[in-house]
Amino acid sequence: MIWEEIEMSSRKDQGLGEARIPDPLGPIVSSAHLAAGASPSLSEFEFGLILVSHAFERWMVRCMAAAGVKDVSALDVLVLHTVNHRGRSKKLADICLVLNVEDTHTVAYAIKKLERLKLIKSGKAGKEKTVMITAAGEAACLTYREIREALLVRTIRSLGLEESMLHDVAQRMRALSGHYDQAARSAASL
Repeated sequence: MIWEEIEMSSRKDQGLGEARIPDPLGPIVSSAHLAAGASPSLSEFEFGLILVSHAFERWMVRCMAAAGVKDVSALDVLVLHTVNHRGRSKKLADICLVLNVEDTHTVAYAIKKLERLKLIKSGKAGKEKTVMITAAGEAACLTYREIREALLVRTIRSLGLEESMLHDVAQRMRALSGHYDQAARSAASL
């Protein structure tokens, strides 16, 4: 009986069946005390976000290592891809803004590390320091992309997820990030 309920729940989640049968176990969360509030689904989303964010960070580091760049952090990889984006030089403040990183010193450290690895190089725009991708950095990003296509994109496509579905999820996540940022500002003023 429980497996039938799980199957019906799964079918409904995928838009394949009738009304969803309530899960007798409740939402899968990391903090039951938070799920006991007005929005257990938000707690369930947050737990999923925790799992996805850690898995994504692991993936970035391992994929970049497979691309030949070892001993970098997830933030280093994000900064490298951001610097490579559109082939234009970037300022520290712009990188932090795009990545929504508040602690600029962590990005500054990543930039120094990537410069030491000769993946990016510094320049100037007026009085401000800028960074730009090097040939070695661009090659690492292209190799990363090839590995990503082979190991991740193919697998996700085999799940039957359409591009439009992923696009919708991405839009909603960006919108939710704004709500979390506003709530963080409010919490800081308490």
